[in-house]
Amino acid sequence: MEQLFKKGTLFLFLFIAVRASAQLSVKRLNDPSIVAQHKRMTFESWGDWRPYPKYFLGIQTNFAYATVWGMWAPQINRDYKNGDDIRPLKPTGEQNLRFFQLKFQEEQAKKIKAASDTIYKRSVQDFAHWTSVTADADPLWLLYYKRMLKPITEFPDTPQNFIEWQLKDLPTYETLNTTGTLKRLQEELDLIKEKYSMSRNMDMPRGKRFLMYHETLIKWRKFVQELRKYNNKTTLLLDYKNILRNHLSTALPTGWTPASDKQIVHNTMQQYKHRF
Repeated sequence: MEQLFKKGTLFLFLFIAVRASAQLSVKRLNDPSIVAQHKRMTFESWGDWRPYPKYFLGIQTNFAYATVWGMWAPQINRDYKNGDDIRPLKPTGEQNLRFFQLKFQEEQAKKIKAASDTIYKRSVQDFAHWTSVTADADPLWLLYYKRMLKPITEFPDTPQNFIEWQLKDLPTYETLNTTGTLKRLQEELDLIKEKYSMSRNMDMPRGKRFLMYHETLIKWRKFVQELRKYNNKTTLLLDYKNILRNHLSTALPTGWTPASDKQIVHNTMQQYKHRF
């Protein structure tokens, strides 16, 4: 029984102490001067300078006001009271400006992120166009240049006969080979094939790759035209040669042999010796 009484007394004492401290805290939080300070430092109004002054016969009688805002107050307090409105939460206050700046920075961050995402996507697309791995999947290559440049891959790297050179016959091949024309054509063919290989295997921008395709196609067309031209000219030359050989063989006597230079001079002098 005695222990129960002691526990009850202790609990009552603790309850009274907590109650008293709560009332003291509430009184401290509801202090009018502190509330006025909160109003000044937020957004309500710049003013309400508590404690208020009290005068008797023109003499300040409120000691609290005199020591906080009045003649006995520190200079910093009087400058604060008589100074500009420095509420941080007013429309143009520092805190609101920080909020606005933070919001502006968030918007800028979103724009930068969107721009960086766009740059990343564009770089991925550019890489897809740069690398030669994806060159076979390009629509323009599939629709046009693959078909137009296919004869370059089908043409032998080093043709060895008139069939591989796509000439008319063996005499035409031998004539071009004798005159050194095939050697020059082989050099041009090597340059065309090398340019074609570079355009297919090197990493480069998509536009430059198709420019190389186009240049290779132009060079190939010139090569084919030149090859056809030499083919036709050589064939025509051989035809003329055969015609001339047949004509001379029928026009000259059977036992005729060409005279020497000495015999030609002697015959000319005998022909004109009576005229001069």
